[in-house]
Amino acid sequence: MQEDRKSNDPRPEQVPTALTENRNGQAPLAGVSAGRRLLSVPMVVSAILCSMYFIMYLDRVNISLTAKEMMREFSLSNTEIGVAFSAFAWPYLFGQLAGGWLAKQWGAKATLTVCCLIVGLSTVYTGFVAGLISLFAARLALGIGEGPSFSAATTAMRNWFPEKRFGFIQGITHSASRLGGAVAPPLVAWLVVAGGWRVSFMACGLMSLFWVGLWCFYFTDDPRKHAGMTQKELEALPAACTTTRHSRTPFWALAKRIGTVTAVDFCYGWTLWVFISWIPLYFQNKCHLDLKSSALLSCFTFGAGVVGDTLGGLTSDWLWVRTGNKRIARNLFIAFALVAAGLMLWCTVVTTNVTLITIFLGLAFFFLELIVGTIWAIPMDISCEFAGLASGMMNFGFGLAGIVSPIVFGVIIDKTHNWDIPFACTVGICLVGAGLTYFMRPDIPFINPYEETSGSGEL
Repeated sequence: MQEDRKSNDPRPEQVPTALTENRNGQAPLAGVSAGRRLLSVPMVVSAILCSMYFIMYLDRVNISLTAKEMMREFSLSNTEIGVAFSAFAWPYLFGQLAGGWLAKQWGAKATLTVCCLIVGLSTVYTGFVAGLISLFAARLALGIGEGPSFSAATTAMRNWFPEKRFGFIQGITHSASRLGGAVAPPLVAWLVVAGGWRVSFMACGLMSLFWVGLWCFYFTDDPRKHAGMTQKELEALPAACTTTRHSRTPFWALAKRIGTVTAVDFCYGWTLWVFISWIPLYFQNKCHLDLKSSALLSCFTFGAGVVGDTLGGLTSDWLWVRTGNKRIARNLFIAFALVAAGLMLWCTVVTTNVTLITIFLGLAFFFLELIVGTIWAIPMDISCEFAGLASGMMNFGFGLAGIVSPIVFGVIIDKTHNWDIPFACTVGICLVGAGLTYFMRPDIPFINPYEETSGSGEL
C-alpha cells in the first residue's frame, strides 16, 4: 500500500497512482495521472496479447496460401501436403499440456518470450526449405513454439482480468487470431506475387521477433507489480491464486474433470482445421479460382470468424450475468453454435454456386467461432490455480484434431476427387460435439485434492 504524502504545495493533492508513484518502489512509467491516460494498463496488455494471437495465426495459416506453389515446386500430392500441414499439430498437441505447467513454473512472461522466439525463427526458416522433409521440420518447429503459447497466455489472462470478463478476453484475443487468418490471404498473396512464396514466410517471421521485444518491455506476470496499475484497476482483479511453483499438481484429477471439454474442443478443432488448412485450395480446386480470387474469398470467410470470436465471448458473458447459470452461458451456447455451423456447412455441400458457397462458408465460420471465447473461458471458470494447465488439457483435443483432420481430408480427396465428402463428414462431427456439451460442468469449481503444502513441484 502507498503511504500518504504530505506537502506544503497549495495545489489540491492528487490521488497517487502507479503512473506517478509505484507502490513497489519502482521508477514511475510516466508523470501523468491515471485520469488523463488514453489506455489503461489492462487494455494495453489486451492489445499486446491480441497482437500475439494475430501474428501466430498469420504464421500458422500462411502455408495454406502458398501450398499450391510448394506442391508445384516440390512435386507434392494432396496427401503429402496434408502430412506437412499436420506436422505443426504433433508438437502443438503435447505443447498444450506443457504451456500451462511452464507458465506456472516460469511465469507467462518467460514462457511466451521463448515460445515466440521459436515461432519467429521457424517461420523465417520455412522460407529456406528445399522439400517435404525440411518443410515438415519447419512446421514441426512452429508447432513447438505455438503449442504452449495459448495455455500460457490463459495463465496471464486469469491473473489480469476480472472473472466476468473471461469470455470477453478469450473472445477478443481469438478474434485477433482470426483477423490474422483473414489478413493472411490477401497479404500472403501479395507477397507471393511481389517476391515469391519464400519471402512471405520471412516477412511473417520477422513480425514475431518484433513482438518478443514489446512483450519483454511491457508485461509483468503479477499485475500488482506493474508500475502503471491504479488502485481502481487492482480492485477489479480476481483474488490472487494461492499455489506456488512448488505446489503439487493434481494432473490426473484435473484431466478427468476437463476430459469432456477436451472432447468438445476436438470436434470444434476438427472443423476449424478444415478451414485453416483447406479453404484456399477448396476455392482453387472445386470452384476453379486463381490465387488472387481464392485469397479474397478466403479473406471473407476468415473475416466472418473475427466477428464471431468477439461476439461469442461477449454473448456468453452476458448470458452468465443475465441468467446466473454457466451451463446456459457456456454449454447451451456452444451446442447452438456447433449445430448452426454444421447446418451452414451442409448448405455448402448441396450447392455449386460460388457466391452461395462463399456466403455459407462465411456463416459456418461465424457460428463456429462463437465457440472460441466461450470454451476457453471454461478452464478459467473451473480453476484459478490451474487455469493454464486446464486450458492446455482442453486444447489437447484441438491439437489432436489438427493431426487427424488434415491427413484424413487429404486422403479422402486423393481417393475420391470429391471435395464435398470431407465437408459432409465434418457436419456429423459438429453434431457429435453439440451432444457432448451436455456433460461439461463449468458451474462446479475444481478442488485440488492435494494440500498446498504437500508434495514437490513435480507432475
